[in-house]
Amino acid sequence: MKKAVLFVGAVVFMFALPVSVKVKGLTKKEKFGIELKACQEAFAKGKPSKCRLYGKIQYVTSFPDVKVKVVDSFPDIKVKIVNSFPDKPGLWKIVNSFPDYKVQKVTSFPDYKIKFVTSFPGCN
Repeated sequence: MKKAVLFVGAVVFMFALPVSVKVKGLTKKEKFGIELKACQEAFAKGKPSKCRLYGKIQYVTSFPDVKVKVVDSFPDIKVKIVNSFPDKPGLWKIVNSFPDYKVQKVTSFPDYKIKFVTSFPGCN
């Protein structure tokens, strides 16, 4: 019985490892599997996947849907602030009420890293 519990615990630990670990030499199928797992985990936590984080965004200091860190390089999402039609990945319209998502800017432990751009918004 103890062996079965240890085995199950080891398997659970293996699958609970963060998927953001970069591994060289993965096939396209393996990379897709890792990305799919990340999206499934985000969905399970009630968070939008990085490519679905667009629309009307409200900045908050507590109880966010998503935590983001603003970076200058290697972002998960390139964000362009717009006044209308925030209907594609990377397009955000900043609002004070009735948001699609509440976003908190943090300096550590973000869900996604973003970079503000003036052209070519989207997710990597």
